[in-house]
Amino acid sequence: MRAIALLLLLAGPAAAQDLASIRPLATVESPTLLLGDVFDGAGPRAAQPVGASPAPGRRLVLEAPQLLALARAHGLAWRPLSSYDRAIVERPGRPVTPAEIGDTLRPELLRLGMDAEAELDLGPLLPPMVPPGAVLRLAAEGLAFDPATGRFAATLTIMAEGMPVQRQRLTGRAAQTVPAVAATRRLAAGETPRPADLRSIRLRAERMRPGIAERPGQVIGQQLLRPVAADAPILLADLAPPALVEKNALVTMLLEAPGLSLSAQGRALEAGPRGGLVPVMNLASRAVVEGEVVGPGRVRIAPGATPLRRP
Repeated sequence: MRAIALLLLLAGPAAAQDLASIRPLATVESPTLLLGDVFDGAGPRAAQPVGASPAPGRRLVLEAPQLLALARAHGLAWRPLSSYDRAIVERPGRPVTPAEIGDTLRPELLRLGMDAEAELDLGPLLPPMVPPGAVLRLAAEGLAFDPATGRFAATLTIMAEGMPVQRQRLTGRAAQTVPAVAATRRLAAGETPRPADLRSIRLRAERMRPGIAERPGQVIGQQLLRPVAADAPILLADLAPPALVEKNALVTMLLEAPGLSLSAQGRALEAGPRGGLVPVMNLASRAVVEGEVVGPGRVRIAPGATPLRRP
C-alpha cells in the first residue's frame, strides 16, 4: 500500500499537465495558428492561439526547440525524442492568375493610351498567393506607361480575406497584335475551307509572318495547296482558286465560232481553276490542245488552236 501511495504522489505533477504529441504535418486555413494545430492531445488548450499561420500557399516549420518552448509555455507534457523532431504547418492557397492581373491593369493602361488590341506581357512573374475561395480585390498603383515602347510599370495591391494586404512591383510590355485567320481543325491539301473551318485570331506583330490571311473572306472558297494544322494560321501563298477540272478527268471540249458550235469528249491532263489553261486530249483524235476552263468539266478550245501534241 505504501508503494502504491508513493507512485501516485510521484505521478501527481505530471497529471497536472496534458499529455501531448506533435502533429508532423498539419494543414490550416485560419490566419491564426492554434495550439491544437501543432499538438495532438492538447485538451482544452487546443484552441489557444500561439501565433500567425503561414501565408497562403506557404509552410511553417517548427523545430524541436520551438516545440519544446510552446509545450512548456502552455503546460503540455511533451519533450522531444530527438533533435530531429519537427512539425510542419501548411496553409493552402491559390495563385493570382496573369489574367486577373491583366484585367486589373488593362483599363488603366487604356486610359494612358494603350491600343485596345494590345496583348499584355507581364514577363517573369512570381504569382502572389491568396486563400482559396476568398474574395479577391486587386488594384494598380503608380502606373507608368510609355506608348512608344509599350513598356509599363506598376505596384499591384492584393487584398483578400484572411491575409494582410500585399504589394508587388510589376513590369511588362503591351505588345501590338494584328488580325489573322487560323484553322479550327486539320485541313488537308485540296480542301476548300468553309466558315466553320476558320476562326479569327490575333497574333503579335513581331511574330507575324508575311502573307498570312487576315480575314476569313480571303480563305473561304479557295483551295488549299498544302495541309494546315489545327489552330495554325493560313498563308495566302497556300491558297488557289478551286479547280473546276481535275487531272485525268473526262471533260467536254467546246469549240465555238460564228455560225459554228462543236463539242467533243476529252481528258484533262492537268487540273485547272475557272479561267485557267489546261492541256486536253481529244479522245477521238488523240491530239492534245490547250483549252480554257469555263465551268465544271467544261473546257473551251479557241478556233484554230495549234495542237500541243499530235497523235
